[in-house]
Amino acid sequence: MSIKTIIMGALELRDSVLEYINTADERLLKVVKAVIESYQENDIVAYAIDGTPLTRTTYKAELQEAKEEIKRGEYISQEDLEKESNNW
Repeated sequence: MSIKTIIMGALELRDSVLEYINTADERLLKVVKAVIESYQENDIVAYAIDGTPLTRTTYKAELQEAKEEIKRGEYISQEDLEKESNNW
């Protein structure tokens, strides 16, 4: 299969989907929106220090946990980290 065939197939598919969307009722539009959001939530948006890929959902959860740790005072200041690193 050539690149041209793949591109033309994607363009034709996009046009076909747009036709459905342009004539869709609210119920179908909600379904399409949910599918797109679900698809995007599974995109890899970052990597952990160990190289593990993070999906958008996991990344958001990690950020929320970090915010909660900060609220609980579970962090080290840069000054304290610099002092600690002098002993390494």
